[in-house]
Amino acid sequence: MYNDVDMVWLQDPFQYLEGKHDAYFMDDMTPIKPLDHSHDLPPPGKKGRTYMCSCMIFLRPTNGAKLLMKKRIEELQDQPWSKAKKANDQPAFNWALNKTAHQVDLYLLSQAAFPTGGLYFKNETWVKETKGKHVIIHNNYIMGFDKKIKRFRDYGLWLVDDHALQKKNYCFAIFLVPFFY
Repeated sequence: MYNDVDMVWLQDPFQYLEGKHDAYFMDDMTPIKPLDHSHDLPPPGKKGRTYMCSCMIFLRPTNGAKLLMKKRIEELQDQPWSKAKKANDQPAFNWALNKTAHQVDLYLLSQAAFPTGGLYFKNETWVKETKGKHVIIHNNYIMGFDKKIKRFRDYGLWLVDDHALQKKNYCFAIFLVPFFY
């Protein structure tokens, strides 16, 4: 599972990974979908690609998932990376999804369970209507570390014990597991 750090987990997401699909991912669109929306990859938008979020991706160890990630890496390498262009990984992920959709078993997660920040933080009515269904909330559609923390706090979603970060010998560990053997 790949996860951005600007997300909060409210429930165990693994129970929502239904079936044995190659890849599971979140939508990044803010228009409200029906609770029983399709789990298929939506059609491309205005720019010729879909608008899926690369913030949370679950991949099974299948040839389809490996193909998707290989294509994503190729797309990342083809992007112009500079401070002026401000490129990010999401367009590359979407191009890879579109180019491999006919070869990879894809699964769009429930919008109610995995909302984008543009929907969750900007539509109080929707949040109330879907209360209890939220699993992982992405704090996107806002720029800046401090702004993200403030918004999480304002919504009661900042779940970190701030004093724990002050303890001596506190460290973070990141383990990278090779995907391609």
